[in-house]
Amino acid sequence: MKILFATDGSEHSEHAAKFIRSFKFSEKDEIKIIHAISWLPVMHEWELLAEDFQTIREKVVPKILASASDILKSTNAGISASYTEDFPDRAIIETAESADIDLIVMGAKGVRGIATHIVGSVTKKVAAKAHIPVLIVRSPGKELNGKLKILFATDGSEHSDSTADILTSIPFPENTELTILNVSFSTLYDIPDQFSLEVDSRIKNIVAGTHEEAARISHDITTKTYDLLKNRFAGSERITQFGDPPVEILSAADDMGADIIAVGSSGKRGILKYLGSVSRYVLNHAKCSVLIGK
Repeated sequence: MKILFATDGSEHSEHAAKFIRSFKFSEKDEIKIIHAISWLPVMHEWELLAEDFQTIREKVVPKILASASDILKSTNAGISASYTEDFPDRAIIETAESADIDLIVMGAKGVRGIATHIVGSVTKKVAAKAHIPVLIVRSPGKELNGKLKILFATDGSEHSDSTADILTSIPFPENTELTILNVSFSTLYDIPDQFSLEVDSRIKNIVAGTHEEAARISHDITTKTYDLLKNRFAGSERITQFGDPPVEILSAADDMGADIIAVGSSGKRGILKYLGSVSRYVLNHAKCSVLIGK
C-alpha cells in the first residue's frame, strides 16, 4: 500500500503519525510524507517576505519533515519526505494522483478555542475533493496500544463496497475488531409511541410491514458486507439500527468506543464535488478518526 501522509508540523499531524505507527506495515508498503507551504496568498508582498520564505524552506520545512519521519521510521514501510510550494489541499491531492497513492492520511486540525472539534478547512477540502480514500485522524489522538476498533457504516451502495475494499487493503493490526452497521431510515419511525397507539389499524400494519421489510433489507446489506470482509476481519459483528443515519452512526461509535468510523462518500460529481450529507456530518461531529471511502 502507498500512503501519502500530509503534515503541517502541528500536534495534530504528530498524533496522526503516532496513530498509524502501530499499523502492520511491510517492506512492500510505502509512506510518502509531504509538507506544503503556500506563498501565493501574500504574493503582493513577495519582495518583503521573500527572505522569510527562504528561511522557512531552509530551516523550518526540514524540521517538520524530519519530525514526521522520526515518528514513522519504526514501521517496516519505506519512508520518503518532500515539500512543495502550493495551496496545501491542491498539493496533497495532486501529489496523491501523480504518485498513484492508495490512501491519504491527515490530522483533523480544527480551529482553536471553544470549537476545537471542528475539522480544519484544508482537511475538509481534501476529504471532499480527493479521488482516493482519506483517513482523518482526530486529535487528540491516541497511539494504538490495544485492539483497534472500527465501525463500518454501510448502506450497501457501490460507495460502501469501495470502502470495504480499502478496509481490506489497509494494514491494520491483526487483532483489529470490525463492526458492520447498517442504519435503516424511514419517516414512519419518527411517530412517537404515545401517538402511534392512536393510529388506526391500517396505518399500524403499514408501519409494521415497513419495519419488517427494512430489517430484511438491512440483514441482506450487512451479510453482503460481511462476505466482502470476512477473510480480513474474522468474526465481525453485524448490527442494524433504525433512525437517522448520522446520529445512529455516531451513537454506535460512542457505545463501542470506536477508534475509526469508516463511511463511504456519495457526494456529487463534477463541479459540485462535495461529501455526501452523512459522511460530511460524521466527519464534522465524530469524536474518533474517520475513514472516508471513495
